[in-house]
Amino acid sequence: MTVMSRIDGEYRMYIVSYDIKSNKLRNKIAKVMEGYGMRVQYSVFECKLTKLQYEQMYEKLVNLMQDEDGNIRIYSLCKTCEKDIRIIGTSNYSSFWEEKVVII
Repeated sequence: MTVMSRIDGEYRMYIVSYDIKSNKLRNKIAKVMEGYGMRVQYSVFECKLTKLQYEQMYEKLVNLMQDEDGNIRIYSLCKTCEKDIRIIGTSNYSSFWEEKVVII
């Protein structure tokens, strides 16, 4: 799990979704994403990242998608929008971020 540090700067919330036909590539992308955020649906992750962490994640995803079919979409949420996230149904959303995020 990603550990955030004040040294790296402020974090921002990103929603990353992907539509990939290849099982092998889809699994590689999921493995990368598991290191940066929380899976909220099969091919959707929520990530709280510093600018440096975002750039590292982005570069890994770009490298995986070289000459591949499919797409990855990354949506950036401002802090105001992040506060307006609504979840309908069951979720371990709040406990995930409270337990996994460490500010140094």
